[in-house]
Amino acid sequence: MTFPSDTTSPPLKPRAIALLQMIVFSTIGILMFFIPFELSGKNTILFDHIASYLVHQQRGIALILLVLLILYGVFKPFFDHSWRKNLTHKILTLFKIIGLVIAALYLTDNAPALLMSKDMLPFLFEKLALPVGMIVPIGALILAFLIGFGLLEMMGVLMQPIMRPIWRTPGASAIDAVASFVGSYSVALLITNRVYLQGQYSAREAVIIATGFSTVSTAFMVIIAKTLNLMPFWMLYFWSAMIVTFAVTAITARLPPISRIDNQNSRPEQPLYWTARFRVAVETGIHTAQSTGSLWRVLWLNLRDGIEMAAAIVPSILAIGLVGLLLAKYTPTFDLLGLILSPFTWLAGLAEPMTAAKGISAGLAEMFLPALMLAESDTLTRFVVAIVSVSSILFFSAMIPCLLATQIPLSLPKMLIIWFQRTALSIVLAGAIGRLAATFGWLY
Repeated sequence: MTFPSDTTSPPLKPRAIALLQMIVFSTIGILMFFIPFELSGKNTILFDHIASYLVHQQRGIALILLVLLILYGVFKPFFDHSWRKNLTHKILTLFKIIGLVIAALYLTDNAPALLMSKDMLPFLFEKLALPVGMIVPIGALILAFLIGFGLLEMMGVLMQPIMRPIWRTPGASAIDAVASFVGSYSVALLITNRVYLQGQYSAREAVIIATGFSTVSTAFMVIIAKTLNLMPFWMLYFWSAMIVTFAVTAITARLPPISRIDNQNSRPEQPLYWTARFRVAVETGIHTAQSTGSLWRVLWLNLRDGIEMAAAIVPSILAIGLVGLLLAKYTPTFDLLGLILSPFTWLAGLAEPMTAAKGISAGLAEMFLPALMLAESDTLTRFVVAIVSVSSILFFSAMIPCLLATQIPLSLPKMLIIWFQRTALSIVLAGAIGRLAATFGWLY
């Protein structure tokens, strides 16, 4: 895995050591993220156990770390002058400052009574900001085992034969797809933009990859699942979200506006037989492990990226999240958006289709808002909301500004159309999977 600011190339390791590292460290990553264990009466993945311990049993330390993250996120744009880049950066910097003020008011118990009601700042801070601030860096650290030693690249080669016929993207985009889903959409967008500028993706391919695969990471999915009390169904939720996200991408790649974007620079690919492909995949994984630095170096690079992301996201989440909650509670904004989505929530068989549509529509502002607004809903609704929060991909608090900052040719009106397409399709598909899972007794 290539990190944005990692410019040094460590010497190649012996092949045997690289193979051993790929097997052992990748296995550790799989165990940490995908295998549930029971500890202290709680059955969940090890990653969640670690994060929960820090948030609940070491709350004082967690609060100190969170405040430091927020301060870093607020002052960094002024130190590196990134706030001056464009209007988007100026607006996001302003939201970060507002987020710092909100956090200070909450922690000192000086916030207005209107904001201190149970469903406002206490819910936003305790259920979202604090877990996000701890889970993202810890998740980035643990992801080093999963994506740092060749497993990601090996899976990318194996996925190449199905990328073009299903998603209309080149085989190399498989690495982008998996990187964003288990790693970071910001890193995945950086990769996509870089490859597009090098002429290896057409404009249409770059848009498909950016809007179809660059979703929130596994670490964020854990936060959504915890907020919606879905951790007992973690494996069902994770794989369902992945299936729905990729299925919706296959559909939207064939719909306007994406299908009408220029595709002239698309490059043909040489086919490989499966026996040769498997051999190439393993060799690619081993070579990646050979060129990767020491475990400590990889851990540090991932932790650094996690801290950067958490610091950028947490203060803006507090500000935009609070605005979203206020709009939802005191204005008809999301009622109007919900009217557009309500036919799809009805088609998905949700118990209260209009309420669900209103909550899901808030995801356009911030992808966590639907989970906050619908945390008390029935199990099927919570399951659908959790999937749609991941598969809709586009939201104003982070993803849309990140896309606008790249050279990928995608305007804001087109993004809004793609958001609606992805959200509507995701609701229907997630509802079908949820009802099927309930029939087999997997969801209740």
